[in-house]
Amino acid sequence: MPATRVGLVGAGGVAQRHARVLSGLKGVQLTAVTDVVPEAARRLAEEHGASVLPDVAAVLTQGVDAVYVCVPPFAHGPAERAVIDSGIPLFVEKPISIDLDEALKTGELITARGLLTGVGHHWRYSALVDQAQQILQGRVVRLVSGSWLDKVPPVGWWPHRDRSGGPIVEQAAHVLDLARHLVGEVTEVSAVGNGTPPVEGADIDGAIAATLRFAGGTVGTLATTSVLGWKQRAGLEIYADGLALAITEDRLTVRDGDREWQMEADPEAARVAVDQAFIDAVRGAGDDVRVPYAEALRTHALATATAESAATGRVVAVPHV
Repeated sequence: MPATRVGLVGAGGVAQRHARVLSGLKGVQLTAVTDVVPEAARRLAEEHGASVLPDVAAVLTQGVDAVYVCVPPFAHGPAERAVIDSGIPLFVEKPISIDLDEALKTGELITARGLLTGVGHHWRYSALVDQAQQILQGRVVRLVSGSWLDKVPPVGWWPHRDRSGGPIVEQAAHVLDLARHLVGEVTEVSAVGNGTPPVEGADIDGAIAATLRFAGGTVGTLATTSVLGWKQRAGLEIYADGLALAITEDRLTVRDGDREWQMEADPEAARVAVDQAFIDAVRGAGDDVRVPYAEALRTHALATATAESAATGRVVAVPHV
């Protein structure tokens, strides 16, 4: 079988991770890299034997079988539209935009084209999440408690709302996606920010607390902060009658009555699995893309609604996407 040729738009930290994973998959060739910082693109391309190209249009001339768009939140849109116009399968790293309107426009174009897509919500590929889903089957969930307690990432755009979308959109979207996956859709949110930036010059809240109302009657909370110097916790706690379940990237803890047990997993396995599943779909050798763009839009609608509520102090209905 000829190698599956992949083009990469972006050369930052997440793009570097995908490049490493893709280069390690059998029969995959990282063919071309472009970035607005040419030196970053050159370093990444040299590391993986790819060509350095000036822009997305040039990448699309290289006979690529798929394109990964791994750009900061504010930069989404133009690259996706170029790939969609070409008809080439598209993988987008989350968050898919800083707001909902831009993402909806992209989603409409994808639907009209019938394009194969995937989005980087890799937690859905964790064996821990699969196990949690089995345990929760048939249970009525009463309460959900999510958290993302972390530091400010070391990139200049992150502390600015019009560049990152804020911590709910850029970080905690993973937790919100997990809540949707395991519990169901959220219909309305109410959030409040503390009004104090985590670092000098920032215009985002250093801490946000939100309440969530699920369509099935479950209620939930989400807490985020970026004032730490380390990643304290990111995960979800779920409570049903006689059951407590806590899940993070590397551990599932379950208490069912008097019995408590744990399961552990390497988070890297899920990061590999999300790329392998997408490449298999591109090859026509698999159908396990768990978060196509249309599904990611629903999580993005929830994240942006929560961010809007924190910014305005109002209860916000989550748009039906």
